[in-house]
Amino acid sequence: MLWQGHPQWRRLALHAFHLRAVAFYFVVLLIWLIAQGVLDGDSARTMARAAAWLIVPCAGACGILALLAWLSSRTTQYTITSKRVIMQFGMALPITLNLPFSKIGSASLRLYADGSGDIPLATSGEDRVAFLMLWPHVRPWRATRTEPMLRAIEDARAVSEILARAVVAAANSAEVTRPAPVPVAVDTDLAAATSAATA
Repeated sequence: MLWQGHPQWRRLALHAFHLRAVAFYFVVLLIWLIAQGVLDGDSARTMARAAAWLIVPCAGACGILALLAWLSSRTTQYTITSKRVIMQFGMALPITLNLPFSKIGSASLRLYADGSGDIPLATSGEDRVAFLMLWPHVRPWRATRTEPMLRAIEDARAVSEILARAVVAAANSAEVTRPAPVPVAVDTDLAAATSAATA
């Protein structure tokens, strides 16, 4: 085992469960409600009462999404070994996805401001995994050709380097009868490792 980790629940809440977008939706509704009250000549007390009724479902919806993100983080574990990537997840029904390096066609890296990020893994071959079965550990908007994704992981750049080195080592290993496809990465560090492996 070379690395093991799990998603950061706050990043998961923002980018997978879209907590920020839901909160923004309720803020827009609140502004519209107050503006409508002003145009109708309602009293401040009436508008405050109406706003309170809107705040309750807003807090409930955001709380549920945050709880789901936290539970998803607690029940998810990503592992990189010298031969494969293993994804274990599932709040109600535990699922284990085993991805040998030979089945990974490419990998990329998306970094966030705090250093966390996502690592999508494009699979090769004819085998496909259902998008809904993988969610939220899947690259968005890739329903027809799903890409499993190490999502919202801390220090994603360092993890991408570990993955790149592991793939290169596996490709150069004497035990491997056929060289595994080396990920073509968006990140510069991964791209450098890829070039070194194919040189």
